[in-house]
Amino acid sequence: MVFGQVVIGPPGSGKTTYCNGMSQFLKLIGRKVAVINLDPANDSLPYECAINIEDLIKLSDVMTEHSLGPNGGLVYCMDYLEKNIDWLQSKLEPLLKDHYLLFDFPGQVELFFLHSNAKNVVMKLIKKLNLRLTAVHLVDAHLCSDPGNYVSALLLSLSTMLHLELPHINVLSKIDLIESYGKLAFNLDFYTDVQDLSYLQHHLDQDPRSAKYRKLTKELCDVIEDFSLVNFTTLDIQDKESVGNLVKLIDKSNGYIFANIDASAVEFSKIAFPLTNQFTTAAVQEKYMKDDETFDDDN
Repeated sequence: MVFGQVVIGPPGSGKTTYCNGMSQFLKLIGRKVAVINLDPANDSLPYECAINIEDLIKLSDVMTEHSLGPNGGLVYCMDYLEKNIDWLQSKLEPLLKDHYLLFDFPGQVELFFLHSNAKNVVMKLIKKLNLRLTAVHLVDAHLCSDPGNYVSALLLSLSTMLHLELPHINVLSKIDLIESYGKLAFNLDFYTDVQDLSYLQHHLDQDPRSAKYRKLTKELCDVIEDFSLVNFTTLDIQDKESVGNLVKLIDKSNGYIFANIDASAVEFSKIAFPLTNQFTTAAVQEKYMKDDETFDDDN
């Protein structure tokens, strides 16, 4: 049984940075990680990828040969990948024995709630290779600073969840930068828990452009609340604790924690006591023993 993540999200949400940081974190806690780049437009990779779609097809070649723009070219590339799924399968098979997989997908949102190619690729891999994958949907946290953008992000998240039909975690990325976009109208919990969206209506009405579509916005908010599926967790990819909390959620959603209970305990002990700490694990244990002896003497 092989576990992994399908990393998706709009352009600029931090998918490539996430894959780079997540792969480093997972290696730190002892997992062997393979990053698979399935974004043919991503020609500057900060991480070492085990498989690169550019070895199969290049977006620049598609755009030139078929006179397509970037969006049409990406749809063509995903369609081509689906038709050549055996190529990807053969590349993945040597990694299945002992690797954790990270799939870095393109940022074109239409691929995940309008077109079926990307979904078909994922589903075929799951069926053929017995993968256990979680969709990690990144949304830039700065969208919370504008009520209209936040509602749009909710709709996108809901549509993607329903379309992909995978265990799914929505993530507000770049949470460390959220204060730089101004003060939020509500506490952060309001946005992560997707609480009563009627409170957003007043703020939307302050913008003449949004007030014009008040009834439509209310109906859209009602749809989101009726499904009651969307919530968010937060992420600062540079913060070890933040990444660790997200990994625990992902491990629960795809079953990794249940298939590797003992291994998970050992892995996360490495987070609590990293080798770079001033105390080794043995030193910490010795300190606790001395504290216990002192406590016993006092009693």
